[in-house]
Amino acid sequence: MVTSTLPPATSIAGADAKPQPPRKLRQKIKPSRVILGIVGVVISLIWVFPVYWMVNSSLLPNVVLQNTKPTWLPFGGSFDNFTEVINGGTFFPALGMSVIIAVVTVVFCILFAFLAALAISRFKFRGRKSFVLAVLLIQMLPAEGLFIAQYKLMGSLNLLNTVVGVSIIYIAAVVPFTIWMLRGFVAGIPADLEEAAMVDGLSRTQAFMRITFPLLAPGLVASGVYAFLQAWNEFTVALVILQENSSQTLPLWLRGFIQQSASRATDWGQVMAASTLVAVPVIIFFLFVQGRMTSGLVSGAVKG
Repeated sequence: MVTSTLPPATSIAGADAKPQPPRKLRQKIKPSRVILGIVGVVISLIWVFPVYWMVNSSLLPNVVLQNTKPTWLPFGGSFDNFTEVINGGTFFPALGMSVIIAVVTVVFCILFAFLAALAISRFKFRGRKSFVLAVLLIQMLPAEGLFIAQYKLMGSLNLLNTVVGVSIIYIAAVVPFTIWMLRGFVAGIPADLEEAAMVDGLSRTQAFMRITFPLLAPGLVASGVYAFLQAWNEFTVALVILQENSSQTLPLWLRGFIQQSASRATDWGQVMAASTLVAVPVIIFFLFVQGRMTSGLVSGAVKG
């Protein structure tokens, strides 16, 4: 009896057949998503328009800005307004003052808040819950209610019109919220990771620096950005503490520039150029770090 060794016809056909590409499932776009997208775009344009109008006006001469017909695009514009503002001689001293105060505030705020967040999250001590509650209550105090006490304190210490005096007040104002934000990051990292590293032969300090600290980097970045923005844009405390023209931050410099311009008929082109010089560096900086800052704020709010 002869038996056939050929495979079944179905298997031969299956071997010769080319694999069919998977069919792409067409996702149906919901009308609600389209409407929400359009609304989001409209809201974004409304938010961006004042910034665009400020930059657009800074490139146009004052004669064009005083025209009743608005100029939507800066065709024929120039950087003359920026040149006039910078050549005034007071911009760079104010810029240096703002940079120094912001850097000092960020460094010491992160240092103090980081140590406090570690103590709250990793150690149990008497008064721990009261301290956390006090951090929240401090945030509820209006800044205006502390001006007189802050002014007298800085005056008694001879710290008026100094970087140290303003930085101390800024640090005290920013640290409470930064502690609360970093506490969420520290509490979200299990202490078992450090204990496992210590079992492998690392000391407590080495385990913290190699395991825990890299995981806290996004929180430190987000906290630093928050502290920087608060110190850079703050106006009222600086107005009280920094009263000399030689020791002014950029917000105070902008106020003085507008007052000087108003005394000789306001040149809106130069005013907008001065405002752009103050705002644009912060906007560019925020565009680079806004992703980390947003994730840091959200993570610090939900963890722990």
